Amino acid sequence: MAAQKIKKGDHVIVLTGRDRGKHGEVIEVRPREGRAVVRGVNVVRKHQRQTAQEEGGIVSKEAAINLSNLAIEDPKDGKPTRVGFKFLEDGKKVRFAKRSGEIIPEKK
Repeated sequence: MAAQKIKKGDHVIVLTGRDRGKHGEVIEVRPREGRAVVRGVNVVRKHQRQTAQEEGGIVSKEAAINLSNLAIEDPKDGKPTRVGFKFLEDGKKVRFAKRSGEIIPEKK
């Protein structure tokens, strides 16, 4: 399986669709579906039935968006960039922004 270019905690920019140009943080990645959930992007309103735990009504929540519509935000200038992989001198594999060459920091 190929290494993931977009991971949970990354800051991304939406490239296409009704939310084009919006920035957000990845909350969840679904690699099998090729989709990700981004905070504040692709917000849908859902009619929720009342349960013992939650009240009913219309709730807003983020829906998944296709990974092809997202680009990592360059750590240097905040613009969309592609992602590459390289090995450091100590043998560690890291992701880097192809636009600026900056290493994309890993979120824990």
